[in-house]
Amino acid sequence: MFDIGFSEMMVIAVLALIVIGPERLPRVARTLGHLAGRLQRYVADVKADINREVELDELRKMRDSMQQAASSFQSTVHEELSKASAEVSKVEGELNAAAASLDKPAEPAKTEPVAKAEPGKSGTS
Repeated sequence: MFDIGFSEMMVIAVLALIVIGPERLPRVARTLGHLAGRLQRYVADVKADINREVELDELRKMRDSMQQAASSFQSTVHEELSKASAEVSKVEGELNAAAASLDKPAEPAKTEPVAKAEPGKSGTS
């Protein structure tokens, strides 16, 4: 973030010693340390919140894609079930028709009665 080298830090420390004075410098340094710690914790909390929001957004996207896949699968299953049900109904109708045709008695064949010949008599005179 900030590009501060060792020599620049020494210049800042000497200026702070001159401006603030040796008596108040430890208290000011301690206060600055506490403020820097608070700032770091605040930045870490903000980063964590942002990461949680990003993860939550990714989870929402994943949930939506899973719901779409599930609804697509469900519609496919319903379509296939309806097709299978239609086929079963068709086959059932065909089987019922075949069973009905088997249940009807067959009409006897109409033939002329044949006269029985008596034994010992011939049919010629």
